[in-house]
Amino acid sequence: MSTLTAIHPRQALFGAEAPAAVLPVCDHYAGVEARMRKSLALQADLGGKAGHAVFDVTLDLEDGAPVGGEHEQALLVAELVNSKANAFDRVGVRVHDPRHERFEDEVDTLIKLAGQRLAYVMVPKLGDAQEAARAIDTIKAARLRHGVGRVVPVHGLIETHKALQQVGEIAALPGLESLSFGLMDFVSEHRGAISAAAMGVHGQFSHPLVLRAKLEIAAACHAARITPSHCVVTEFKDAHALAKAAEKACRELGYTRMWSIHPDQIPVIVDAFAPVVAEVDDAVEILSAAQAAHWAPTSHRGVLHDRASYRHYWYVLERAWLTGQPLPAEIEAAFFPTA
Repeated sequence: MSTLTAIHPRQALFGAEAPAAVLPVCDHYAGVEARMRKSLALQADLGGKAGHAVFDVTLDLEDGAPVGGEHEQALLVAELVNSKANAFDRVGVRVHDPRHERFEDEVDTLIKLAGQRLAYVMVPKLGDAQEAARAIDTIKAARLRHGVGRVVPVHGLIETHKALQQVGEIAALPGLESLSFGLMDFVSEHRGAISAAAMGVHGQFSHPLVLRAKLEIAAACHAARITPSHCVVTEFKDAHALAKAAEKACRELGYTRMWSIHPDQIPVIVDAFAPVVAEVDDAVEILSAAQAAHWAPTSHRGVLHDRASYRHYWYVLERAWLTGQPLPAEIEAAFFPTA
């Protein structure tokens, strides 16, 4: 009998190459103070049941701050990030775009006051790779200036032709953790050549130019080992349509995260991005056998598995945990001891 110690999948399957960061599958945006507080309360409630944040909250300065009140909104966001309402340190912020006159002030204020707990900074309307690099450098400089020792991840929004053309270069920038697709601005950039229907829940999954953009962003993110985040669906009252859209984003287009703009959208998105029960059951059985075999090849129901397929099933199991799906107690203890 082997006396080898059980090795965790993250160490066994990725070697010297660290596994890609895995973010909650839903990113919920709120810009009005009352909605910010309600979103944080909902995050704490759902996360309390799962033992970790099931969705992220992004506090929005771009669409939430009144004109002339950007600094005051930044102070409010910093206060909320530092408060007990931020139960899991999974609260980020969307600032104004890098060309906005308040961009640097917002970054400096947030990093200075809340940099130790800020989950990420979302930067919208990235014009090209050079501008994206400058935005990342601005955030890093603020972190160093204010003695924030931890790296504050940067998320970006792709919504212009040039940014899409350079999406591979942008995705590969150090410090970037996720890219999202800005559907509305992207369609508008076509000056009427794409109909308004392409901004809707059905048209955005059928128009060739929009689909091309979504696929290029997802592919660039996976190549750079960062998270592709799907755009918002505005029809929040039609849960069935939202569920179908989220399933397409996840299962057909390769997205591992999606925006929410209404609390009712959150459970629909989380459920759509969760692996089905049969996938989870297979992952539990295959990875349990693999760990018992010290990650040598094994067979499961007559099919050979090795480290390549083990990595796939590890991502399935990790997604199940992230979305709060029930797992066997021994699996949680062995694979997710901090849950």
